[in-house]
Amino acid sequence: MKKNYFFLFFSLLVCLKFQSQTNCSEANSEINYAYSNAKHSYEANNISHLKEYAFKSLEAFKRAESKLKECGCEVSYNHAYDAMQLLVKVDPAESYEDGRFYVKRARDLAKECIIELDKCTSENQGDNSLSILQDEQKELQQQQLLLKQKEKEIQLKLAEQKEKELLLKKEEMINQYNSAISSNVTSFNAILKMYNSKDEVVIPNENSSNLMEKSLEEIKSLYLKNLKGLTNTYLSYLNNCDN
Repeated sequence: MKKNYFFLFFSLLVCLKFQSQTNCSEANSEINYAYSNAKHSYEANNISHLKEYAFKSLEAFKRAESKLKECGCEVSYNHAYDAMQLLVKVDPAESYEDGRFYVKRARDLAKECIIELDKCTSENQGDNSLSILQDEQKELQQQQLLLKQKEKEIQLKLAEQKEKELLLKKEEMINQYNSAISSNVTSFNAILKMYNSKDEVVIPNENSSNLMEKSLEEIKSLYLKNLKGLTNTYLSYLNNCDN
């Protein structure tokens, strides 16, 4: 008879342990789902989506609550309870910032809930916390990739801006040189006319599009050469006036 009692007692312990592990496993699944939705809620770019994912996270916590209690993981249960108290404040929140504040704390508690639940589970201890770290590592890698892409976009925009500024400088320089040469040639021809010279200094025809392809130094050098040539032509015409 005593053997029968011992067998029944042992069977009961096995069943209770199995049930506890089952509850922990089911709670684990719900808490992971709650954590995932809390993350999506925190990353949402508008209050509507923030509240939608926060509600999903809250419902998952509610489903996990009784399982956590039966699982016997008190610390994890307390974290889940605190997270729910925060998430119920999200829906009535009037601003995006207020809702996000509650969601961030709930997300952090969900993460702690998973870690503590792992400690209470005899099988595959640490798998979920490792999974979270791996997910965070992937998330960090994605953020780094986005940052690199953003950096390339900024560098491209800076290069385009510098190119525009350079083109404006060239255009301004060409206009200034053309204006100076035109003024000088007008003066040259006015003086030659005073001396009844039939000669006339002519401004060389420069292709503006070709000039824009040259560097600033090349443009300066070309206009200096042209100005010297016009001045020499003017002086030669002026010398003929004495003959």
